[in-house]
Amino acid sequence: MSKPLIAVVGRPNVGKSTLFNKLIGQRLSIVEDTPGVTRDRIYAQGEWLNREFMLVDTGGIEPKTDDMLLKKMRSQAQIAIDSADVIVLVTDLTAGVTANDNDVAALLRKSGKPVVLCVNKCDRVGAPPPELYEFYNLGLGDPIPVSSVHGHGTGELLDACFDLIDWEAVEEEPDDAIKVAVIGKPNVGKSSLVNYIAGEERVIVADMAGTTRDSTDTPVENRHGKFIFIDTAGIRRKSRVEEAIERYSVLRAYMAVDRCDVAVILIDATEGFTEQDSKIAGYAHEQGKGCIIAVNKWDAVEDKTGSTMDEMRKKLETDFSFMSYAPFLFISAKTGQRVDKLFGLITQVAEKNAMRIPTGRLNDLLAYATARVQPPSDKGKRLKIYYITQASTKPPTFVCFCNRAELFHFSYLRYLENQIREQFEMTGTPIRMVVRERGGDTK
Repeated sequence: MSKPLIAVVGRPNVGKSTLFNKLIGQRLSIVEDTPGVTRDRIYAQGEWLNREFMLVDTGGIEPKTDDMLLKKMRSQAQIAIDSADVIVLVTDLTAGVTANDNDVAALLRKSGKPVVLCVNKCDRVGAPPPELYEFYNLGLGDPIPVSSVHGHGTGELLDACFDLIDWEAVEEEPDDAIKVAVIGKPNVGKSSLVNYIAGEERVIVADMAGTTRDSTDTPVENRHGKFIFIDTAGIRRKSRVEEAIERYSVLRAYMAVDRCDVAVILIDATEGFTEQDSKIAGYAHEQGKGCIIAVNKWDAVEDKTGSTMDEMRKKLETDFSFMSYAPFLFISAKTGQRVDKLFGLITQVAEKNAMRIPTGRLNDLLAYATARVQPPSDKGKRLKIYYITQASTKPPTFVCFCNRAELFHFSYLRYLENQIREQFEMTGTPIRMVVRERGGDTK
């Protein structure tokens, strides 16, 4: 299961977006003292008590309206409600319980989802105001007083949400299975690939973009090991994402990348590289996932000679220069061509992404690298790298301790990264390099 999803809902202008920004710790959702500013659902990742969750901000719900825009906003909020694990109903202390609050509360009770009642704009510190008790009339349990502007009560609000989440279900995925997200544009053959791997029609396949709505988990066990393949809806450019359900599908695709170990980025061989392919691959790269670029529909390419494959490989290496570590595999989900090789590549990439290198070996490499190419200097002051150590995995993150961080030119940092990559064969995984002065801050 992916990170639990908490939906923030309520009627217009009760402070949902302000609360959303406060809970995630950044100003992501637009805040304006005008109803209807937030129209679409906005998603972000948050963390509380060392546990991560997804938070969704919605437009204000007007249960009874003939306005077309407000109707669309209501349908967006309904999708968030249907997909959420916990719902936070935000109300306004200064306005009291309104007819719309009662209608929204009735809507939430019908959903059957756990609901936390948040009474916003309780800006005074101290005993709860007497007006708070009016909100018991909504029949949603104890109201939690919150000030989204000042942050009062947000901890209690998240505690109440976490109490309603089934954390055992969230953490039930087996640790020994490699989670693989199959991502790419619509209609590149993601579902066909998953079906071929599973040996059955596990996912609906149609020659029409948008067939797959949700992310589907397919467990596979073979001689290569245990895998969980996550088939995702195609990710389109935002300008193309019009239908409400498809907006949710794109979110699920990104959430699938968040929880996978390896992302298989599927490219259509008949179309070649597109800008959207780079954006999809870029998201997996930013999340530090192991990446494989699989060129699908290779059987449909007329000239199947080795020279054509070499030509396309060279072109794709240029197109994907920002992630030069990713291996290429030319496959056909329809005929099964080279699909078997995908398992060995996935296993190798997952191992490298989780690889931990002893500090002693890293510093042997550092001594060799600095002797081969001297660290940079500026105005008579030379960079001294004291030692290097690995701080974490997934992706492998290395910390270089030095005398002066400003002397550590990015080109020399890239040189050290390439040395690590070459020495330890870090295929398919991004590497993070961090520079830290002794007793100083990270650069």
